[in-house]
Amino acid sequence: MACDLAIIIAAAVLAYFLRFHALVDIIPPKESITSFQVHAIPILVVWPLMWLAAISVGLYKPRRDQRFYHEAVAIIKAVLLGLGLTIAFLSLFQNLLFEGRHFSGWQFAVYGVIAAAMLIVWRFLFRIGVRALRRRGWNLRHVAIIGTGRLGQVAYHTLSRNSWTGIKPAFFISHHETTARTSCLDLPVRGGLAELETILDASSVTGVFIAMPGRMTQVLPDLLRRLERYPVDVRVVPDMNPKFMPINMSAHELDGMPVLSVRESPLSGWGRITKRGLDLVGGALLLLAFAVPMLVIGLLVRLSGPGAVMFRQERMSLNGQRFNIFKFRTMIHVDAERQALADLGKGTDAWTKPNDERITPFGRFLRRTSLDELPQLLNVLLGEMSLVGPRPERPELIEKFREDWRGYMLRQRVKAGMTGWAQVNGLRGDTSLRKRLQYDLFYVRNWSFTFDLRILWLTMFRGFAHPNAY
Repeated sequence: MACDLAIIIAAAVLAYFLRFHALVDIIPPKESITSFQVHAIPILVVWPLMWLAAISVGLYKPRRDQRFYHEAVAIIKAVLLGLGLTIAFLSLFQNLLFEGRHFSGWQFAVYGVIAAAMLIVWRFLFRIGVRALRRRGWNLRHVAIIGTGRLGQVAYHTLSRNSWTGIKPAFFISHHETTARTSCLDLPVRGGLAELETILDASSVTGVFIAMPGRMTQVLPDLLRRLERYPVDVRVVPDMNPKFMPINMSAHELDGMPVLSVRESPLSGWGRITKRGLDLVGGALLLLAFAVPMLVIGLLVRLSGPGAVMFRQERMSLNGQRFNIFKFRTMIHVDAERQALADLGKGTDAWTKPNDERITPFGRFLRRTSLDELPQLLNVLLGEMSLVGPRPERPELIEKFREDWRGYMLRQRVKAGMTGWAQVNGLRGDTSLRKRLQYDLFYVRNWSFTFDLRILWLTMFRGFAHPNAY
């Protein structure tokens, strides 16, 4: 907290010098007198308001079991809130306390960027230092794991793999009332539930992880009541296989009733807004950039043989909604695709193969370079697709896959995309459906705005040409 305070003050001072010295020629100030005493953001106003904002967003809560991403988001929220409070305070008491002086809006903008950047860098370096200490056995929190079955062992392995949290399992307590077992995964088993109080009285653990089998759910209320007598953190690991929960699980409360969301679209609230904004801005820019190449490709497709330049094909996207996808025609005649669908209905393989006779020479080049998919930018702008997401499939194939592959329909919880995590990892064309599904579900489970940006960046190097695209 002391270091945060020093950074907040330093950012306010640095913002003045950058605005009225480094940027003075680029953005000339309106006033002729720009002294520090007159125009600097008042330090005595900045630090308490920014500190209050940091506390309000939970920036000083323990974050041992959270990734740095969550802390960075909290920092940005705190800076934006603190900046808003500062501007509101200075505007409200402008005449009473500050003799009617006007503060530069650019100075506030510079201050917000500097404060957020410096706080993020400082806390990132702090985490690295703390992790180094924890690797050497310092700053650890020893915990007990209640449950010696599969779930308890999963909890042990997960905590051991993520040693950066500083949470170290000390011993097990069996989920049975009594046990003759003395060890589990090289850790001692101190006894069963009947000996819980005796075990905790004799130990110095600061936390307990309850990882009992789902069939023992009825024991949990009494167990939590017994743990209330001890000053330890208590965490419950639910007995749910994450393989069948591909979307991030979250917990919240509804009028005093705890609710656990195990299947919920990640694209809700701000997630939906930011992703749609990326699609609109990115799709429009890409359409402008490829406008001339698309016109040339359309002309060459027209010269390659009879038939329409583009064809539309029914696909499925978010929540199973059907739409017509746009692609440049790559086959000799339009009926070739209809025949492929008919073959699929008869149980015949409908995938295109190397040297497929139905594809024109120029169409083969378009498929190999993925240029045949450029018209899908129109689908993106229409809101039917996204720039990033699982590739859209035909309804006929989805009906087939949903019966053969468990969890396949969870792909439909996000919009279909022009590129995706599976595609940039080489899973295109006639490749393993199981592997492709794993990558798609990983994307759905771990979606974030920065993940989309990462996939778009990788698409530039891995997403166009591929030997399986034919």
